[in-house]
Amino acid sequence: MTEIAHDERLRRWRLVLGGDSADGTGCTLAGTDAAMDGALSALYGDGSGRTSADSRSGGRTAGLGASAPSVARWLGDIRTYFPSSVVQVMQRDAIDRLGLSTLLLEPEMLEAVEADVHLVGTLLSLNKAMPDTTKETARAVVRKVVEDLEKRLASRTRSTLTGALDRSAKINRPRHRDIDWDRTIRANLRNYLPLPENEGAYTVVPERLIGYGRASQSVKKDVVLCIDQSGSMAASVVYASVFGAVLASMRSIATRLVVFDTAVVDLTDQLDDPVDVLFGTQLGGGTDINRALAYCQSQITRPADTVVVLISDLYEGGIRDEMLKRVAAMKASGVQFVALLALSDEGTPAYDREHAAALAALGAPAFACTPDLFPEVMAAAIEKRPLPIPDMVTHQ
Repeated sequence: MTEIAHDERLRRWRLVLGGDSADGTGCTLAGTDAAMDGALSALYGDGSGRTSADSRSGGRTAGLGASAPSVARWLGDIRTYFPSSVVQVMQRDAIDRLGLSTLLLEPEMLEAVEADVHLVGTLLSLNKAMPDTTKETARAVVRKVVEDLEKRLASRTRSTLTGALDRSAKINRPRHRDIDWDRTIRANLRNYLPLPENEGAYTVVPERLIGYGRASQSVKKDVVLCIDQSGSMAASVVYASVFGAVLASMRSIATRLVVFDTAVVDLTDQLDDPVDVLFGTQLGGGTDINRALAYCQSQITRPADTVVVLISDLYEGGIRDEMLKRVAAMKASGVQFVALLALSDEGTPAYDREHAAALAALGAPAFACTPDLFPEVMAAAIEKRPLPIPDMVTHQ
């Protein structure tokens, strides 16, 4: 190992270990490295580490504390020294470890943070306590995140579901432009005639045409998104609201969005703006899945053409047996029922395994779903084919 490589390795270990006297590296940091170390110590130290500003000025040692100016400087520092993905993790840790949620109620703080899905969830949980002077700034932060998510997810979702709607509209006598020629030829290979003018050549006679009707402007499917708004489901609420707005923009799908805790709120009339939907939620509180499904069930008029998506960790505070009976009744009537433990990038959350197993026994396995997989899950439900459940995350 060269001397330069050895020094770089010591430098990295020094940044990881935090400079305690027992870290054993013997490495001294200066300049930008010292500033980075100060920013890390302010958050992950024992309260005696320097902030980056203190490190540069040689001032006394201190953690972030609860000072808005100190936190604002720290936020500026970490955005200077670390990439956006790391900044978002450090912000979340600061909110959790140092109890900085109340500082997010100040407009100056909101303007300084790096906005992401988790920050939106935190803001929504603080919505009721938010002063009027902060609400417009908070809405601007939430709107930025929502617009970024829509850019990432909308196009693929629309194209995937449009294809699924086309394929689900099977007809026996397709128009010429709607014939699936590959499948038609394969289905009619036994029906052929020789060509008189070309010895040894044959032509297939398509006695049965195979094709799909194109999804027209009329409503083909009804989709009900039923979202648990308990505190642990914050990221799922954000993603579900964005997807709800995307689905509502498709004329062939009639979308209803319902959020619940112990009460049920229908936010369908706000689906044209997912920011309004999000500020119409109230994260936290209890959970009554049975009551929410009862409401959703009452709104179903075309069960054979309806997809109900329950997004919940399945911790039921209502009547368990009634909840399961409702799911069974909906499935028996022809409803496609999808149970998602989460709609987020984080993987599987804590969930009620007994209820998950009971749903699986009814033919509705519960699993966590990433936003990138969600269009495929919806397409499968629309086409009434097996759901693309990720390996190792089926909960039965």
